[in-house]
This record gives sequence, C-alpha cells and structure tokens, in this order.
Amino acid sequence: MLPWNFFPFNKKMNNQMGQFDQNEIDKFVKQMMGQMMPAQMQGMMSNHDWMKPSQSQPREQESSPSGESLSYSVFDTHNDVFVRISIKEESWLKQLKLYHTSNQLMVEQIPNANDKHTITLPSIVRKKGTTTSYKDNVLEVKIPKNIDMQYSEIEITEQT
Repeated sequence: MLPWNFFPFNKKMNNQMGQFDQNEIDKFVKQMMGQMMPAQMQGMMSNHDWMKPSQSQPREQESSPSGESLSYSVFDTHNDVFVRISIKEESWLKQLKLYHTSNQLMVEQIPNANDKHTITLPSIVRKKGTTTSYKDNVLEVKIPKNIDMQYSEIEITEQT
C-alpha cells in the first residue's frame, strides 16, 4: 500500500490552488515559452491562428469570367480528398462537367456554359474510384488519395 500521507494532495491543496491568479500563471508560461522558442514561433502563442484550419472548413470562392462565383470547400482525411461544391440551381447538375488530374479538380459549365474553374487539391489522388453525392444543394466529390510509397533508402557512408 502506498503511503498517501506523504503526497502533497490534501485538504489544504484546494485552498492553495485558489490563491493563484490565472493571469499571472498565463503571463509566466508565455514568458518561459518565449525564452525557449525561436522568434518566428512566438506569434503563435499570442493568437491561436494555427488552430483555425482544424476548427472550420475553409470556404473559397472562385469567380468566373462572367462575374458569377463558384463556392466550394476542400478538405482531406487519411484516405480521401473531399470537395464540396455549392449548387444554387438543380439544373446545374445536368450541365455540370467534372474532370480531375492527380492534383486538380476541374469544374466546367457552371454557373454559365463557358465557365471553367480549377480547384487545387491538397494531396495527390488516384485516377479511378471518384464518387459524387448530391444533398441539400451541395455536391460532394470524394476522391481517394494515392498512397505513393515509391521511396528508396539512402545509404549513409562514413568519410575518413
């Protein structure tokens, strides 16, 4: 059995913790982190911009030559890349043409017949296996990622 009496967890602990000022602790931690981190990373501590990509999906708009814009969002998971395209009118589904390369998705003929939009994908994707689904005025394109395992070992030699 452990001698719990020797550990600093007792009834006085709650009173002692209540006496600390959260602002002083925050200031101390930021000061210590500022001393340990390079100057380029210090801006990350003050504002939490580095957390925003994981908290919300980026909404992008690409305007066509006619002036109308295409609203879409792109995100990827471990196995797939998803592109969600906002469809304003159901008639767009009949005239819409989708193509993709290993790193781009081309959307043609929406909103107008001569419009062409190119969406850059965040990772390399496969040629086959793409699926689409339409629900609630959103066309979701699911493209499987290409797991490129073509790597070679680099030999490290000792120079004397």
